Amino acid sequence: MSRRRFLGVITAAGFTGAATLGAGIALEDRYGGRSGSGAATARHASLAHPKPKTAPPPGWTQARLQTTATPVHTLREFQPPPPPNAVALTIDDGPHPEWTPRMLDLLAKHDVKATFSLIGVQVKEQPKIVERIVAAGHQISNHTMNHPTPFTAIGRERIHAEITEARVRIEEATGFAPRYFRSPGGAWNPYTLQLCAEQGMTPIDWDIDPRDWARPGTAHIERAMLAAAPGAILLCHDGGGDRAQTLLALDRVLPALKARGLKFVSL
Repeated sequence: MSRRRFLGVITAAGFTGAATLGAGIALEDRYGGRSGSGAATARHASLAHPKPKTAPPPGWTQARLQTTATPVHTLREFQPPPPPNAVALTIDDGPHPEWTPRMLDLLAKHDVKATFSLIGVQVKEQPKIVERIVAAGHQISNHTMNHPTPFTAIGRERIHAEITEARVRIEEATGFAPRYFRSPGGAWNPYTLQLCAEQGMTPIDWDIDPRDWARPGTAHIERAMLAAAPGAILLCHDGGGDRAQTLLALDRVLPALKARGLKFVSL
């Protein structure tokens, strides 16, 4: 080896050693441990890859709910079963920058937990609202990335993308993968149900639909929702348009149903 090459190797080694030492000092300063130590390495790894959070449990059990492979229309189709007086409020098409915060305030006012079916593009735009939903103890459901309708007519490739991309967005915003999926318009086919099973999501439908998305009037929404019986899954919306009628109706319906002895649970 020539003297010049030998000196170059020594110089490079010295520079590398100094850089390593400097990195070690930086790690020690930042993480409170020596460079290369197990504690510092583990702590660095945990900061780079935070441990996934756990999805909120159902409102009546710590166990994961079990169902058949078909869409769930009532709470009676879940195992373990809910309390005999339980009903579930599900809220679709958010998060919306105006209506979702107002919906959260209303639910807090009446001490009601709900399940929010979220659209992926809106999760991306409103991550702080998603954080607020979870912090308040509500459940999260995947409602596709863009809410295309009719959903079963868009083809397998796009169905896969809509479900998977929304799941990723929700997981990024919340730290956990959603356990539930609601198809836009309640449209189902075998491939959609297959994807739900593959991604660990229960397909959920409803049995009380006041069609509040169409803004039929507060009285109409109230009448439809007051028909709820034990085991009902109620549908309403916090996105997709002006939801003033929905909020006004719920402000009357929630205490009325509770006064009848019904208990609101999240999924």
